[in-house]
Amino acid sequence: MTENDVTRAVIVTGGGTGIGRATARAFAARGDGVLVVGRTESTLVETAKDHDTIRVLAADITDPAVPEHVVRTAIREFGRVDVLVNNAAALGYRPLADLDRGTADRQLGTNLVAPVFLTQSALGALEESRGTVVNISSAGALGLRTWPNNSLYGAAKAALDFLTRTWAVELAPRGIRVVGLAPGVVDTRSGPRMGLTDEQYEGFLAQISEQAPAGRVGTPEEIAWWVTQLVSPEARYVTGAVLPVDGGLSLT
Repeated sequence: MTENDVTRAVIVTGGGTGIGRATARAFAARGDGVLVVGRTESTLVETAKDHDTIRVLAADITDPAVPEHVVRTAIREFGRVDVLVNNAAALGYRPLADLDRGTADRQLGTNLVAPVFLTQSALGALEESRGTVVNISSAGALGLRTWPNNSLYGAAKAALDFLTRTWAVELAPRGIRVVGLAPGVVDTRSGPRMGLTDEQYEGFLAQISEQAPAGRVGTPEEIAWWVTQLVSPEARYVTGAVLPVDGGLSLT
């Protein structure tokens, strides 16, 4: 496949499930070439099923050697990089008293350090295409909100929002836009990854549905639609903004 075969070339991390899967498919539906990156090849293959312009790369983005490999792979497949979506996330509820080094390394490495070095590795390609970086953070980390028992995840996402604002200014002279999307609670069937049973997960979703002004939780497809809008030509004047898409939950 060459750059003439696709509209744009997009990298989506955490592309095997949930928001990442929906985002990859949303771009593919628009004629874009998409490289989905994640740890589990089987889930990435499922994302790519019936989508001829999605390519799969099973890799751990916390590995220092992987960011360059991801960018090289995208350029080999599509000839360029137009969009980088830093979506991969490591979840895990645990109070401060129970945190350990392994948990800290995994959450901060995936949620914060990996986006730093993947974006750094993509700078040359993004400058050439005058491309866009989309950082997926969380509405739960906006403003002065707190997140008991999920402090590392929330702190990493708050830091990612700071990087979005800072990089937008730093990279503007290179023609690169940087934007953020802060989803609220989205039903990604991620209960087991959060350490919850199915019953606990359904109870959590019901609780949030009652609390959110919208009266429900979000869907991965709704978040994916906003990602595609933020990188559209009509959105060229937007940079440094972090858009909450949370059914009004962060206002309560």
